[in-house]
Amino acid sequence: MPASDVRTAVIPAAGLGTRFLPATKAVPKELLPVVDTPAIEYVVAEAAAAGLSEVLLITGRGKVAIVDHFDSNPPLEQVLEAKGDKARLAAIRRSNDLLQVHSVRQGEPKGLGHAVLQAKAHVDGHPFAVMLGDDLIDERDPLLRRMLEVQASHGGSVVALMEFPPSQISLYGCASLRGERDGDVVDIADLVEKPAAEEAPSNLGIVGRYVLSADIFEILERTPPGRGGEIQVTDAMAELAVRGEMRGVIFDGRRYDTGDRLGWLKATVLLACEREDLGPELRAWLRELTPRLPA
Repeated sequence: MPASDVRTAVIPAAGLGTRFLPATKAVPKELLPVVDTPAIEYVVAEAAAAGLSEVLLITGRGKVAIVDHFDSNPPLEQVLEAKGDKARLAAIRRSNDLLQVHSVRQGEPKGLGHAVLQAKAHVDGHPFAVMLGDDLIDERDPLLRRMLEVQASHGGSVVALMEFPPSQISLYGCASLRGERDGDVVDIADLVEKPAAEEAPSNLGIVGRYVLSADIFEILERTPPGRGGEIQVTDAMAELAVRGEMRGVIFDGRRYDTGDRLGWLKATVLLACEREDLGPELRAWLRELTPRLPA
């Protein structure tokens, strides 16, 4: 398998987080903890585990704290060292050491496609990954690494797909396929942003992992606002698909959607239940609680 030359993960993080108000009035949504780790740290750790060397955060007003999270905090480290609290010291230093982190501001929230476009100068003509912070992929299921393998082998661009029931497909970009599935890889003929269930070309929806060629920038620069009045990266990727330059990796592993309150709660409970330090007591409490829950 040829080595991937993808080195940069672009993480859009300029959204307002309105679904989590009032918690996100002063705290970026990306820093809300899933158990005890900010959601965005899971994503950066995934990029590091896949072999990438740097992250570019696309931020906006009020998001400085996200960049600070990946910087060192000498006063806090000194306090923990003085207390001999090695576990917490290691935990806060982990985010400093994952990857080299850069940031660029998205002046106006014009959509995901516009956010991706802000990375053009930084990636300098190379393919790159885009990772959405609302989608947490379990570290035991190396989706991004598999996507990098497919991109290195086939070239072009690659998107992650999952099978969704008709009742949910309208929440996602949807893929139309060309030819037959080859293992977990498909050739994408077209992409449609959030189609109605009766108009969806398949049951395969895009989840928040992309490996894109730099050709996407030229397309995004001339892509008009689409659904919701925003520049949609799905619309730009559709042109790559029509050219025969877009493949999909069908993922059937563990994904946690933290984009709304219920998904965030589910992810927190599931991941906490699997922790050695929290899981046994939490699972016992949940079993005790279950009979008392309202119908």
